[in-house]
Amino acid sequence: MLSALNSFVALICDRDKYTIPSETLSHSRLVLADTIATIIGGMAEPEIKNLIKSDLPSGSAHILGTNLKSDYLNAAFINGTAGTFLEMDEGNQFARGHPAIHVLPAILSISSKKNNNYKEFLEAFIIGYDVAARIGLACNLNLNMHPHGTWGGVGAAAALARLLKLDGNDTKELLNIASSLTLATSRKTMLEGGTVRNTYAGISNQMALMSLKLLTAGFCGETDGIKSVFGSVVSNNLDENKARENIGARFEINRNYFKLYSCCRYNHAALDCLWHLIERHPELRNFQRIDAITVESYSLAAELKDKNPKNTLAAKFSIPFAIATTLVNRSSGVNAFSNNAIANKEIISLCQRVTVTENPEHTDKLPDFRPAKVEVIFSNGKRINHSVKTNRGDWKDPYTKEQIKEKFSSLTSRIWSKNKSELTFRNIMDADINDFGYLTWFN
Repeated sequence: MLSALNSFVALICDRDKYTIPSETLSHSRLVLADTIATIIGGMAEPEIKNLIKSDLPSGSAHILGTNLKSDYLNAAFINGTAGTFLEMDEGNQFARGHPAIHVLPAILSISSKKNNNYKEFLEAFIIGYDVAARIGLACNLNLNMHPHGTWGGVGAAAALARLLKLDGNDTKELLNIASSLTLATSRKTMLEGGTVRNTYAGISNQMALMSLKLLTAGFCGETDGIKSVFGSVVSNNLDENKARENIGARFEINRNYFKLYSCCRYNHAALDCLWHLIERHPELRNFQRIDAITVESYSLAAELKDKNPKNTLAAKFSIPFAIATTLVNRSSGVNAFSNNAIANKEIISLCQRVTVTENPEHTDKLPDFRPAKVEVIFSNGKRINHSVKTNRGDWKDPYTKEQIKEKFSSLTSRIWSKNKSELTFRNIMDADINDFGYLTWFN
């Protein structure tokens, strides 16, 4: 039986054996649109604006949402970093991470020098996503590691190999090189608001492109870098049977999730509960009368219990803040996690009344389901509660195309005009598969 590495090489290179179904190509357009929106929306953040102001080398790769171009390494870094800033990038619950933002900036960067049509571009995106997600679902990363910047770089390298039509030997070497450039990411950054975390996906895209540069220069990697790094370095096991399972028949991009709340996915089940209660209990508008709110969820969500987040990133990784700002602002969108929201004394006061605990029965349902229960206790003794089995927006309970379109418009309007936003979404979703001008949509 082929190793995971050789199975990935076959998936990337054997176009006759592994054809991509039309429904997967169609769904990938929605994932592409959503990821572009997170990048464009992130470009409005102060840190990204400052990053762009720094001296950048000239080149032909676009920094999205601007009229600037740079070399492909820096463009991929900035686009990848911007795409994680708002914490609205899509993800994959089985991989426990965010494949699309680790793949798209790299192939966008290099596409400016290549002559690929839209179908070839989407196929590279799908294949890169698949390789990234399959490594993620097959390994067990060190619990102190953040998944950003790890297996995503190998996925980006896989996408580059597909886009550039590398042969099997070069593809294998590229994946081996990329695996050795995995970051030692810290999970604490997300919990403590260390915004360096937002660069992990950008660096991962940059390292995939650097791997390609190294390959061209004659460098090589380990014999099986994927098994080595993800089986014994950043993870103590790589289940190669899981990595290969239904490869070429089940594309992981079809099992992705989308986010409408501007915060960590582990918040979302609790927010789904809360929104259910808000829509049915008008007395929640008087949040001053709330004595306590209890949240039960799975282990990963129970970590998000900071009641006094120091900045917007820490706020996005806090269930107490997500609950409180949603009640006060009647929104879980970008503005609900802004600096103004963090400075809002009513929100911080309400945070202190939110308690988050793990329910082991909820943890046992991972990764297929992401359960939560929220109970609100009022000062008059009244109690209301609601439970959910999993998050809205995942592959079993998906958002509609219209909801993703509304999100696209909301995020891109931070930079683009309404007409630009509408035209870009329409092009992504409806353009002919043989179109060669797709890069102009994002410029």
